[in-house]
Amino acid sequence: MRDVDVIENPATAAAALDPIRARLLAELADTPASAACVAARVGLPRQKVNYHLKTLEAHGLIELAEVRMRGGIAERLMRATAASYVVSPAAIDETGASPEEVGDRLSARYLITLAGRVVREVGALARKADAAGRRFPTFAIDTEIRFRSAADRAAFADELTAAVVELAARYHHDGGRPHRLVVAAHPKPASEENR
Repeated sequence: MRDVDVIENPATAAAALDPIRARLLAELADTPASAACVAARVGLPRQKVNYHLKTLEAHGLIELAEVRMRGGIAERLMRATAASYVVSPAAIDETGASPEEVGDRLSARYLITLAGRVVREVGALARKADAAGRRFPTFAIDTEIRFRSAADRAAFADELTAAVVELAARYHHDGGRPHRLVVAAHPKPASEENR
């Protein structure tokens, strides 16, 4: 099971976002289970759960984990293919919103389109790497910084920009494999302040 899978197909996104199916996916993320077992846990009829499980399986969101024989009857235990899922902007629009179409690079819209492009591109690369049984190189930094003032935030942005430009110029090689570098900052949501 993958930690995270990116959903790009619109029909798969619709299947995963259905409230009942999302609940069943969550149930199958921890432990493989049969339709009867999941039905008992979520309080729905087994036939209804079985119908939804078949839909999730058809979209590749769950898979067969094991077949157990119980009194001459085969019991299929299913599991989620990932612990969690992210819906790519490509599920809505094949190319998704483009950062180049947003004029203001300091706007929230620009950052959102950039994040969407990262999800779309890295999701596609991860699927190709998984299919080939390989890993692909990524690097990410996630940290929190508290600025004393807007002036400090602006000075930090200027210094960070200069440092990134210098490093990019030092390591860039015209014949090398291209990598995309995204550096972003945004206020931390108030709901996460005390975490």
